[in-house]
Amino acid sequence: MTTTLIEADLVHSGTAAERRALFAVERRKSLLFRLWIATGIFFMVLPGTILGFTNLLVITAHHGLGGLSPAWIQAHGHSQVFGWIGSFVLGIGFYSQPQTRANRGRLPITCWALWATGLTLHWLAGAYMWQWRLTLPLSGALELVAILLFLYAASQHKLLEQAGENAASKAKARPKARIEPWMQTVLVSNAALFAAIAVNFVIEVRLALAGLTPARPHGFDQRYLVLLSWGFLAPLVWGFSARWLPIFLGVKPVRGRALQVAVLLDVLGVVLGMAGLTLAATVLLAAAAVVSAIAIRVFSAPESPAKTIGIHSSFPVFLRVAYAWSILASLLGIWAAVADVHGGIWGGSRHALTVGFAAIMVMTVGPRILPHFAGVRNLWSPRLMFATLLFLLGGCTLRVSMEPLAYEGIAQFAWKLLPISGCLELSAVLLFALQLIMTFARGQSIFPELAGVDQN
Repeated sequence: MTTTLIEADLVHSGTAAERRALFAVERRKSLLFRLWIATGIFFMVLPGTILGFTNLLVITAHHGLGGLSPAWIQAHGHSQVFGWIGSFVLGIGFYSQPQTRANRGRLPITCWALWATGLTLHWLAGAYMWQWRLTLPLSGALELVAILLFLYAASQHKLLEQAGENAASKAKARPKARIEPWMQTVLVSNAALFAAIAVNFVIEVRLALAGLTPARPHGFDQRYLVLLSWGFLAPLVWGFSARWLPIFLGVKPVRGRALQVAVLLDVLGVVLGMAGLTLAATVLLAAAAVVSAIAIRVFSAPESPAKTIGIHSSFPVFLRVAYAWSILASLLGIWAAVADVHGGIWGGSRHALTVGFAAIMVMTVGPRILPHFAGVRNLWSPRLMFATLLFLLGGCTLRVSMEPLAYEGIAQFAWKLLPISGCLELSAVLLFALQLIMTFARGQSIFPELAGVDQN
């Protein structure tokens, strides 16, 4: 039976009164964290994956995008990126912040309410056209206010840290601590998230005033997807990987300077991609993907055993598989910039990044860290974790390999295999949701045990 970091901190912290106070704080943070994760699961399953699977069935039936509204595709992507990944990020962000005046009161729950309402309204506007000239811009406004509240709470944390560092510097004449490369990378991702939500709000207002449908124009959407995928998702995964993977994989510490180079290449690639310089952008993004893997030492030989207690032993294998997908996604992007005609190669590249890289990373690292943040001692089923990842890997492999063949008219049989890829990925998402639900509902909580710990 493992001991969580939360448990260790609570049991060994100060006097009895201090331990009781920490107990109450951690329990409240864990409950709020569960709320964010539950929100992410909802949008991952319903408007995210199920809507995406429906879209795929329509596309395969018509052998192309002609029978499908772009608004449906964009509603699916919005729910996956912001509804699933965004909710997980905000939940982890609020949980990781210390208790300041900004996040001790109603701000976190207010932020959640605004975020969840905005996501729901966007789903209704994009997928069902429900009062979309009103609900679409309103959803963007609510999401923008929510992210501003989150950034405000995070800034109070930084101001508190800076004040402490300045006081320590004056007392001990020490230089001010610099921001570590992994945190720099996460901050770049947060900046891209804010930019994406702000741009989304502006375009939604314009669509509500003068657009014919709630769908973004195709040309703009293609550039916007560069910001979402390589501006937000990729640096997000790199940053948290740099923080956790060396420990989890048992490899040497991150090459900090190399990670900074990878982020610089990535930012330049995103800027060029949004400016329409597609080929140059994809080359830079491919270089960033390779350098990031080198910096984090994902493929390096381990110096100590991987940390797999409480999870499936395949954990390190899938971490490395995810990073292989990120490199493949970038290479497919170069191919798409040169040869794509009907969107099949671009679709395969984006799917390799969002599902092969980001989703596999979330479903691999999530079972390792999310239960501890939620105050649960163990994952519900390590075997279910393996099955989830196997289904996801199989579905993603089939989708990425068949999508260029089908869309570009290379092989007609590929259209018959695309729905199978959707079934496999939908199964993986449902299993992942079941895993988290059962872990939170039936897992052994640390809080009842700690309540009875000797406080003397």
